Amino acid sequence: MPSRETHENRQHSTTVRPYSYYVCSIPEFFMSVPMHWHGEFELIHILQGRGEFICGSEKREAEAGELFLIPPNMLHAAYPVGQQRLLYDALVFSPVMLGADSGDRCTNECIRPLIKGDAGIAVFIRKTAQNYGELKKTVEQIFVCVHEDSPQMDLLLKSELLRFVWMLEESGDISFTSKGKGTENETLRPALEYMAQKFREDITVEELAGLVHLSESHFMKSFRRTVGISAMEHLSRLRINAACEALCESSDRIADIAFACGYSNLSNFNRQFLKKAGCSPREYRRRNRPEG
Repeated sequence: MPSRETHENRQHSTTVRPYSYYVCSIPEFFMSVPMHWHGEFELIHILQGRGEFICGSEKREAEAGELFLIPPNMLHAAYPVGQQRLLYDALVFSPVMLGADSGDRCTNECIRPLIKGDAGIAVFIRKTAQNYGELKKTVEQIFVCVHEDSPQMDLLLKSELLRFVWMLEESGDISFTSKGKGTENETLRPALEYMAQKFREDITVEELAGLVHLSESHFMKSFRRTVGISAMEHLSRLRINAACEALCESSDRIADIAFACGYSNLSNFNRQFLKKAGCSPREYRRRNRPEG
């Protein structure tokens, strides 16, 4: 499950096992995946439903069967579409899985530009892509390796990840002559970082605009254009996501959870939670907390 902070503190990889696998389900595990970033690649395979994904400067709806490859340090987010359940597999893997610690010409010319953001990559892979069938077959094999979770299958996993990147390059979905980062996204990154770290506190638009050296009106327009929602709506989603996690993982009173997540008024928390989750906090806990 994605971390609450914009720059994730969660350790997705270790020297021994340089990747992590997640099953992500919206709204069961969280209401949305707020804008965040991490230093690893992320491969996504949508299994069920539809969602709106923001990756860098691109925003698109995606459906079951479609694929994503998100490069390191790219801001990205996922939001549900309507009341549909969105279910997807996510593999977050260290660049070392692609041989990033090597010094050969393949690494220097093909892999490092992706890591550094010096290469543009077609993050979204539609079912209409010319080589979709082969790409999807490779992704399915990648997740078979992940499920096996053994040193021997890690060997095959590395080769399949390299094959996947090779196919993207062969099809022209990776460009080594353009920048992969969006200027507007980078401008807003400090504000997103601040909101993720301080969402339990009172935060104003004036404060956020000052962080990125924009006027309030310019900041609000830029934020909505980049993130897809207003800054205050983004803040509300961060708080509700944190509340969902606490409801599932703790026995704390609902009032205490509300106050810990930045709500000073329990009635307002209940109203906001019902609006976003479609049920009361008590009902959400009953549905999603494991028995025991």
